[in-house]
Amino acid sequence: MMQAVLFDMDGTITDTEKIYQHFWFQCAQDLGYSEFSKEDCLDLRSLNNQDAAQMLLQRFRGRIDYETLHQNVSDTVAHYLDTHDIPLKPGAFEVLEELHRLGIPAAVVTAGRLEPARERLGRAGLLDSFDDVISAHDMPKGKPYPDPYLHACKELGVAPEDTIAVEDSPNGVKSAAAAGCNVIMVPDLTEPDEELSKLLFARVDDLTGIIPYVK
Repeated sequence: MMQAVLFDMDGTITDTEKIYQHFWFQCAQDLGYSEFSKEDCLDLRSLNNQDAAQMLLQRFRGRIDYETLHQNVSDTVAHYLDTHDIPLKPGAFEVLEELHRLGIPAAVVTAGRLEPARERLGRAGLLDSFDDVISAHDMPKGKPYPDPYLHACKELGVAPEDTIAVEDSPNGVKSAAAAGCNVIMVPDLTEPDEELSKLLFARVDDLTGIIPYVK
């Protein structure tokens, strides 16, 4: 039996990745960045700010101000989520209840900031279901680097190879795999390609699909 399960948040536990995607594209268009595509939005999922800024610099050669765009997206998403219910992915409550029944610790390892993550999990009724919430923003390097997952394992007192990490995006999968976790992907907006599939322990349709692997 696995010793802990580590969950990404947006797109994995909360059905909020599509909200971020909508506003990344909308804010870019509002700023006049017509070159910025929905494919660019997808590549930004769970990507740390430094690498995200570098990615846009290379693609658009300074024609897009990442800091301005990122701030606009953060403010717009925050306002939207402050005024709407927090949607959950199918099976979120069920899988956390089963982990509690089995006595297996669970933690969130989010690419987002800590306090908004905790507040949104609380509003969704899930905060008390987790033993810890880790923000990649508090790490030396965020996703796709292993730092967030290594820190989560240290906090829970478990070895990465004895954990399952549940992710929905390529950058998240790469982060957890680099840390040595057993990565299960629950695809949200995209399926794993051939290269990403090589990093996976399993791919399941929804969160309840991880339960047999935990046992």
